[in-house]
Amino acid sequence: MHRAARANMARIWRAARHAVAQSPQSLFWRELAANPGQVGAICASSPRLAARMAAWVDPSAPGLVVELGGGTGVITAALLARGVPRERLVVVECSPVLAAHLARRFPGVQVLEGDAAHLGQWRRDGRLPRDASGQPQAIRAIVSGLPLLSIPHPARARIVQAGAAALAEGGRLIQFTYTLRGRSPWQAAGLTLRHSERVLANLPPARIDMLSH
Repeated sequence: MHRAARANMARIWRAARHAVAQSPQSLFWRELAANPGQVGAICASSPRLAARMAAWVDPSAPGLVVELGGGTGVITAALLARGVPRERLVVVECSPVLAAHLARRFPGVQVLEGDAAHLGQWRRDGRLPRDASGQPQAIRAIVSGLPLLSIPHPARARIVQAGAAALAEGGRLIQFTYTLRGRSPWQAAGLTLRHSERVLANLPPARIDMLSH
């Protein structure tokens, strides 16, 4: 009887350890330790910051919403809560571990594992969702959680050029940064800053920029 109880308790502990290891917080810290330049933050984005970014997206506008740097899915969840349809949401994540986590967490959302600089090529190759007639859909919003200032300049330049080129006329690009002053890297790609706000409740405090053509 005691042996059976101990075996049952051991199974419970193994299941609990597995659940903790697969939690978003655990995944974030493991990826931060393994790839600090890619994760680029000392703390995962807060739900408040994610909600403020999602508020700049019009879920009723036709076309795709593309999230760059999905991470553990805080911003993805906020975009879905905002009303963005799953079939029109694309999440780009370079980490295989986090990309697999996002695909499990958000069924029906297309998760692309790879470099955000390939966004235009993916659209041309038909890897992004198409409309009912089979035509490529316009990218109406890009929501970026990428740590652009932590990415080496050549790679950063490729990302912002690709994103700016892929963004439809009249579309919006939303980026957050922990640098509270200074120009947005997206301005170097020809986008114009339309609005900027600070989210002091995030740790650390963050700035949200909204840009467009």
